[in-house]
Amino acid sequence: MRVGIFAGTQIPELGGGYTFESQVLATLLKFAPQSHHKFVLYTFSQDIPEDLSYSHVQIISLARCFKQRTFQERLISKIRRTASAISRKRHSNKFKMDVAAKFVLDYLIQNNTDITLSLSPYCLTMELPYITVVWDLQHRLQPYFPEVSTAGEWENREQSYTMMLKRASFIITGTQTGKEEIERFYQVPSARIKVLPLPTPQFAFNSAQCDEKRVLEKYSLPENYLFYPAQFWSHKNHIGLLLASKWLRDKYNLVFPVVFSGSDKGNQIYIKQRVAELDLTEQVYFLGFVPQEDLIPLYRNAFALVFLSFFGPDNLPPLEAFAIGCPVVASNVSGAQEQLGDAALLVDPKNTEQIALAIKSLWDDKTLRQNLIQRGLVRATKWTTQDYVKGIFSILDEFEAIRRCWL
Repeated sequence: MRVGIFAGTQIPELGGGYTFESQVLATLLKFAPQSHHKFVLYTFSQDIPEDLSYSHVQIISLARCFKQRTFQERLISKIRRTASAISRKRHSNKFKMDVAAKFVLDYLIQNNTDITLSLSPYCLTMELPYITVVWDLQHRLQPYFPEVSTAGEWENREQSYTMMLKRASFIITGTQTGKEEIERFYQVPSARIKVLPLPTPQFAFNSAQCDEKRVLEKYSLPENYLFYPAQFWSHKNHIGLLLASKWLRDKYNLVFPVVFSGSDKGNQIYIKQRVAELDLTEQVYFLGFVPQEDLIPLYRNAFALVFLSFFGPDNLPPLEAFAIGCPVVASNVSGAQEQLGDAALLVDPKNTEQIALAIKSLWDDKTLRQNLIQRGLVRATKWTTQDYVKGIFSILDEFEAIRRCWL
């Protein structure tokens, strides 16, 4: 089959979404010759990413093609838009397709695209068969968090998922928990939902290539810090780590430095205010956005990763920490046991004392800490980006037997 892959916005500041998409995409393009399918990479960027260039994969900038349309093509497009507008007045309930979407559809058809694949919750067009992914459905499960509910965000997500998931040829999600949520909320048949466990990011295995001395000097961090790399969304629950750190200091005189990294998504000012109110100013470090190459030394030199997000069912930072040899304390959200197993200490993200005692147990019991590190190293290698890509190839092979039924 001829498979159109959509390359989303390649912006590192987007966090886990960027890490997942960029690493899986790079692996897919690298190993594309191992599949008998033909892959074409589509991007809305004017520039073609050099790191994604392979001789066996065609890369097309839709933005550039759209801009370079001939006068005749633009005229035909204008006539179609006018006719479409008249038609919509007569049939206002019909699906509306704007000029850009129509251009994308026409371009995909002209290029004999059999199916499209997106590595983010998106699809190029719903007028052709498509495979998409679902990371989470937290707007349904926890609609009280502002980032999934305010400024029309809840409605936007719900409308997008309702249309996209019901029509998808296949949906990829990382856990059985995620699959059950898709079935429950959107009534998608089980056979069309494929579980491919979230892979450990490849960069986390490249520890030998990092300049550890330079990174440690750059950030000037103390020893035995608790590391939490997460964008400042409210659901990331930075406050949970602050309260646990204060509890340990006040009750046991255990003072752990706390290191936050990640871009601000609107909640950082509040967290800094709470740091001051809790008298933790000398104990907490804000690094801002940290480039990927700096993460390995930050993980390796941390006392532990404390990942307290309320969102699941799967998350990348615990997998990164596993691969680098950093013990993990993580939220026991739905899906966490399935993803992390016995390689992490799972805690109730709402329970300050439970979080604090999990951290303290690593301090008191060096054997426990070392055992977690060893279990994490094993679990990190269980699901790689190459495994994920092989799963995608298998899904494409399955659909090929369906797609051959029509021209």
